[in-house]
Amino acid sequence: MDGPAAAASGAAFDAGAVIEIAERLQGLEGPLLPILHALMDRFGHVDERAIPVIAEVLNLSRAEVHGVVSFYHDFRRMPAGRHVVRQCRAEACQAMGGEALAADLERQLGVSFGGTTADGRVTLEAVYCLGNCALSPAALVDGELVGRADADGILARVAGGAR
Repeated sequence: MDGPAAAASGAAFDAGAVIEIAERLQGLEGPLLPILHALMDRFGHVDERAIPVIAEVLNLSRAEVHGVVSFYHDFRRMPAGRHVVRQCRAEACQAMGGEALAADLERQLGVSFGGTTADGRVTLEAVYCLGNCALSPAALVDGELVGRADADGILARVAGGAR
């Protein structure tokens, strides 16, 4: 089971799979990012317990691996919800109502940015530019770009069109 399905199922940590992925990709030039992406594809997140495993295979410090995982927003450290809402928090979207949208989403979902609803249905994430400034505020809902986004429209999408 790969990607979001694994994350939604709460797939258990598998050190053997982490070692297999890391060893298979360690020969690449700059292997850390491909390894982390492979873990995201396989498990839907990079479990904290994978960091020392990767560090050992690549002969890096845990701090080096952790630094990369924490620097890039695409690497989740916890499984995502069944739906992922990424809202642009960059300046153009802020100027066009993005802050109000952020507050509405947090209030209606009952979760802060970076969190997942208690029922595991929706993960709310901040991104800093989706390249859709002309139609701001912008969001990605399960990978689909939404321009002139509003909380009701986003929540209708994650509810399957009905709210």
